[in-house]
Amino acid sequence: MITGPFFGVLADRIEIRRAVFLNYIAIAIRRKRSRGPARVIKEDKHRINNRIRAQEVRLVGENVEVGVYTLSKALEIAKEQEVDLVEISPNATPPVCKAMDYKKFIYEQKKREKSLKSKATKVIIKEIRFGPNTDDHDYQFKKKHAEKFLNEGAKLKAFVFFKGRSIIYKDKGEILLLRLAQDLEDFGKVEQMPKLEGKRMTMFIAPKKAK
Repeated sequence: MITGPFFGVLADRIEIRRAVFLNYIAIAIRRKRSRGPARVIKEDKHRINNRIRAQEVRLVGENVEVGVYTLSKALEIAKEQEVDLVEISPNATPPVCKAMDYKKFIYEQKKREKSLKSKATKVIIKEIRFGPNTDDHDYQFKKKHAEKFLNEGAKLKAFVFFKGRSIIYKDKGEILLLRLAQDLEDFGKVEQMPKLEGKRMTMFIAPKKAK
């Protein structure tokens, strides 16, 4: 076995370098784990410019002479107008390409989609509860609320709740709901006739569309 102060110092240096190296590896592994999943890069929905594969294309767009061109000529025309060449009908023969500002096109498309989402009708359901022995005063009060809901464009869910042994009056509950449907025929249309489920008899009325 080799001994001596020189070899002792050398062994210490090797051990230090080994420890530094292992520490570096541990830090690199921790950094890799903390980065999380790789970012997904979204590709364009359309092939544009040099990504177009066809050798010939049918060119359309503003301020261009519509016709069939070689891809290189169509790219040249688009470049002259400082716009992009966008493949809008890849399955056509030859594929149809449009000379246009692609970024502006995508922006307008997203704007339209956002507008359509905001205009999408949200169905609001309003409930009105009756008992099988609801008196006329209470009925008229609830009918006015039903008219208001339907006028506001909400769908009406009217139901009769049979508490305890009052289920024996289910015929009265059905008559009450049918009366309500008749009284509201100027405001809405019955979507579901009175239907008994457990201790509830339910009827749905949809609002009439504004003319």
